[in-house]
Amino acid sequence: MDVSELRAIALFDGLTDPQLGDLVAAGRVEEVPAGQDLFREGRPADVWWVLLEGAVSLVRQVGSEETALGTMSTPGQWAGGFAAWDPHGVYFATGRSAGPSRLLRLPAEQLRRLADEWFPFGVHFIRGLVDTVRRIESTARQREALVALGTLAAGLAHELNNPASAATRAVDALEAASDDLFGSLGRLAAQSISADQFLRLDGLRRDLAPPSSGAGPLEVADREDRLSDWLSDHRVATPWLTAPVLAAAGADVAWCERAAEVLGSGSLAPGVEWLASSLTIEALLSEVKDSTRRISDLVAAVRSYSQLDRGSVQQTDVTEGLESTLVMLAPKLEGGVTVVCDFGDDVPTIQAIPGELNQVWTNLIDNAVDAMQGVGTLRLSTRVDGAGRVVVEVADTGPGMSAEVQAHALEPFYTTKDVGKGTGLGLDISRRIVVERHSGELTIASEPGSTVLQVTLPVTGLGSR
Repeated sequence: MDVSELRAIALFDGLTDPQLGDLVAAGRVEEVPAGQDLFREGRPADVWWVLLEGAVSLVRQVGSEETALGTMSTPGQWAGGFAAWDPHGVYFATGRSAGPSRLLRLPAEQLRRLADEWFPFGVHFIRGLVDTVRRIESTARQREALVALGTLAAGLAHELNNPASAATRAVDALEAASDDLFGSLGRLAAQSISADQFLRLDGLRRDLAPPSSGAGPLEVADREDRLSDWLSDHRVATPWLTAPVLAAAGADVAWCERAAEVLGSGSLAPGVEWLASSLTIEALLSEVKDSTRRISDLVAAVRSYSQLDRGSVQQTDVTEGLESTLVMLAPKLEGGVTVVCDFGDDVPTIQAIPGELNQVWTNLIDNAVDAMQGVGTLRLSTRVDGAGRVVVEVADTGPGMSAEVQAHALEPFYTTKDVGKGTGLGLDISRRIVVERHSGELTIASEPGSTVLQVTLPVTGLGSR
């Protein structure tokens, strides 16, 4: 290629022959056959391509299909090279030759060098513009992260408050139950109960078994009424308090008759009170145990979600990440959202950055719930495809996306939410994490009543794409 060929292209009007010579020397001409990809969507735009002859189609992945955005067919049309001004610049589409074509290929660093020599003011202007856009994007991302963090923190506080409050109430009740236990034990001692009687009484306590869960509320209420009547007839104090405890533990009138046979009339009242206090303490201890276990499980879920105690790149279980994300978003799922999980048993661990993938799951699930306006079915599934890659799907039964929304959903700053409720960065961040950081794919398939966002991840080769 010589300078005369470039002189005929309007793009280079204003450049001198020595400048065009420098341009030719810094780059090279590539002749490509039809159907060859010159650059790919989402990859660093580190090459400036200028069309000399032929045509180049520009396509983007939308859902499971490629959508044509346009065609470069006029000599002088160009693409890429953004890395000359922005180290994070990427191609916004895939460039594929539509027929035998010739293009000038100029590395971005050479474009930057020549521009610095020829148009120093223009370079300063472009860099300032890029920096401004980047700062706006960074601020919006920070706001999105803070909003998400605040939502997760509020939800976690709510989830922790329930078991913590239950444990506090149970501990307070344990104090009163312990006082009743010691008081009844003192009254039993005052009645000179024998060691054999006490052992038989404790055996009756151990023989109790809670009634089956199939018992209805009316049946339980009838049992309490019969026990209350029996206790009143045998002069046991506060039968309305003691009867529910005994009924919940599985006692009936026949069991009370055996207790009366063991204790005799003189020791029956303090003996039954001791039994009720013992059963109450057992129930309260079980409640404390369940509450503290729930708190421990929540802390474990938070640790798994945040990956605070793990390295960045590691063998990652995507199912574990999805489950911990569901725990974090539990308050938002309450009410009318039904969660259906279909996790494959044969899904292998993958080489990934789990903290970043959890951010993807959070964005996808949060968007799905918003789309359903809090009412519908959320389906999470994992499987292995025919190529051995891990496939994760987040589906909802919302109204679906229009073709226009699907075409722009993965673009930065695009949002369909009301003002103040979204920055349009959730899916863009997710796309970058999946495509650029994990060499995977993020696609959308939507129709009324069904929207499926599919994430496909390789098992190995993180960032190799």
